[in-house]
Amino acid sequence: MSVEVSFEGPLFDGRAARAMQAAADDAREDIAEFAEEYALTLMGAAFRHPTGYYESMVETTRVSADVSLVHDNDVIYGPWLEGVGSRNRPRPGFPGYRHWRQTKQLAQARGPQIAERAVQRHLPEMGG
Repeated sequence: MSVEVSFEGPLFDGRAARAMQAAADDAREDIAEFAEEYALTLMGAAFRHPTGYYESMVETTRVSADVSLVHDNDVIYGPWLEGVGSRNRPRPGFPGYRHWRQTKQLAQARGPQIAERAVQRHLPEMGG
């Protein structure tokens, strides 16, 4: 007597792993896009006399396979606008807009929901 066992499907032929990686990439990109848009929204609402230059310097850069960074390209007055520059101290100085801190907090809070949507989009490819 002989028994033949075969393993087939997305889990065994690599489709599930590729779909999971695609979901992780999409989640990273979606969260970074959300953060960039939110930071720009805060700037648009808060800046009293915007020239558009600072906002035009905000972009997202993929730093590694797993990390994207939303940043202002090291604009020299960026820390002052945020309220963390050396010219913001001692009081009474400009307190800063805190747009990056608020963006980070909201991206951390909403990140799991955004990632869940990315995973849901790729579930059919995973065989689920």
